[in-house]
Amino acid sequence: MITAIVGINWGDEGKGRMVDLLSADYDIICRYQGGNNAGHTVINDKGKFILNLLPSGILRDNTVNVMGCGMVIDLEHLCGEISALHSKGVKITPDTLKISDKAFVCMPYHKQQDILEEDRLGDRKYGSTRRGISPAYGDKYMKKGIRMGDLLSRNELEERLADILEWKNITLNGYGEGSLTLESIMEWISEFSKPLLPFITDTTEYLNEARDKGMSILLEAQLGALRDIDYGIYPYTTSSQTLAAYAPTGAGIPGAKLDCVVGIMKAYSSCVGEGPFTAELFGDEAAALREAGAEYGAATGRPRRVGGFDVPASRYGVEVQGADFLALTKLDVLSYLDKIPVCVAYEINGERCDSFPTGNRLAIAKPVYEYLDGFKTDLTGCRKPEDLPEKAMDYIRFIEKAVGCPIRYVSVGAGREDYLELK
Repeated sequence: MITAIVGINWGDEGKGRMVDLLSADYDIICRYQGGNNAGHTVINDKGKFILNLLPSGILRDNTVNVMGCGMVIDLEHLCGEISALHSKGVKITPDTLKISDKAFVCMPYHKQQDILEEDRLGDRKYGSTRRGISPAYGDKYMKKGIRMGDLLSRNELEERLADILEWKNITLNGYGEGSLTLESIMEWISEFSKPLLPFITDTTEYLNEARDKGMSILLEAQLGALRDIDYGIYPYTTSSQTLAAYAPTGAGIPGAKLDCVVGIMKAYSSCVGEGPFTAELFGDEAAALREAGAEYGAATGRPRRVGGFDVPASRYGVEVQGADFLALTKLDVLSYLDKIPVCVAYEINGERCDSFPTGNRLAIAKPVYEYLDGFKTDLTGCRKPEDLPEKAMDYIRFIEKAVGCPIRYVSVGAGREDYLELK
């Protein structure tokens, strides 16, 4: 059984908490793309955790966790993340964590370049997290980078890195920055690669052997469909493929077929960063929703932009992800509302648009809002469908029909057990 858990919207949908919940039924959890530019917040009996790089299954004692070849890995950040988990009693060993030898290393100069370019762009910036993700993926496709497996051969690594730095310094000098030295970069690599070397392995071989043994695999995405480099709101996207179709490739088993795709979406909309966000609310209405949902970026702490549930964007996300069923998160957040705002369509040049547009049409789209009856009830104690008030169930059924996909799970709180399953 191979399942992908993916985001339907702009990211921050609650994928981490759902991976943490569903990982109880899987042997292996694998992150298949992205870097430490987003965070998965998980709250369980061990405490509260923000995971930027490690798969969310790392908090389960009985799972093996894989960092796939589609990821870009900041060695320093990963060392810090592992250390933080160790301090909270989470044991991580080469038996519980395996890092692909083909995963790409996010270097200090990638972060430096990311910051310099965002500063150069000024008001035209893309809203980068300034953690080097875009330059790292750019270098990957330029074939001018270091992979995790390269860390195992220091002499060859140093020779390759010398060539890369000669090229990279041309770029940095263009920004008015001084040149980097091979010695300084090798010192960084030596310090932060040493603790990680025991975890580096051929994860393609490992995962294929696991499949042959009939082990179950859960593939975990970062960010959502609307941030996909090809199908998202380009250029305000991430730099990798966030879609379920890419999951086996990014995990390291490109020949595998998915058995199930679980789409995660919020009961309202949120977005970190720049770019078109048609359903966005402003003023007091936005401030109240942001505070009710604690909408601040897990990786950056930035206040998220918020809006009502976006039907065109969510229907599009379900379609491109090929979701078999959905998990609806943060329904409890809407309990304070007398009327729930829902963006049911867009208006473009005076005409109604029910589909999700691209390019300039999306940039000029305006929201068409309707307001549904609120349920005005604390949902945090609900554990069965019959515990939900009628208006809450009406809202769920409205969303199901609007996006054309069944909702199986509904979260009503941040904790691992704060959810109910719909039959």
